[in-house]
Amino acid sequence: MTYVMANLHGALDRYRAMIEKIGFCEDDVLYVLGDIVDYGEDSMKLLVELSMCGNVFPVAGEHDLLALRMLSGFDKMLKEGSMPDADFAAEMTAWAADGGKVTLEGFRELDADLREGVLDYLSEFALYEEVELDGAQYVLVHAGVAGFDGRTPLEEYEPEAFFVPVSGENRYFEGQTLIVGHVPTAQGRIERRDNVILMDCGVKQGGALGCLCLETGEEYYA
Repeated sequence: MTYVMANLHGALDRYRAMIEKIGFCEDDVLYVLGDIVDYGEDSMKLLVELSMCGNVFPVAGEHDLLALRMLSGFDKMLKEGSMPDADFAAEMTAWAADGGKVTLEGFRELDADLREGVLDYLSEFALYEEVELDGAQYVLVHAGVAGFDGRTPLEEYEPEAFFVPVSGENRYFEGQTLIVGHVPTAQGRIERRDNVILMDCGVKQGGALGCLCLETGEEYYA
């Protein structure tokens, strides 16, 4: 089976509970629609665990890409024994205050090999995934596709386009379903609008973790 989750934000216990609930196995596939890290105390443990799973495919969220940049700079300072410049220090402070503190602390606890592995893993996150199952086509992104016009191939959009929330005024892909995270749904449940499915059920705010099976349409919550 093929499953989708979004916005885990370090909720390792919720993730493990969901994996058990759906009976996830090596023959299944899971897509995680970004913002794996920050806020949750187990952000780094979750990231490491996901990196060990060859059938889990992460899509980049803005928190993941910011963590990559901050952790890469921090790792470079560790290796060189250097101090950050004022701009980087200010950006690091702002990131830590906006959920990154737990991610940085978890990264510091890793040995050098694991730190390198985490950075490599984050650098490989895709900006989008396209999935076709039984004739149904899906486009998976973190937040939306800003400036969508139906004619521009996905690979030609700027990375920032995939971090702008979907707009109710836009009609997206003809004959394809767009699946996104990023913005918590009003009811804390998976929400379906025309050809858009909203997956963020508010884990960061203490809400549920939602999971959708693409073959059956079944929803799961943990």
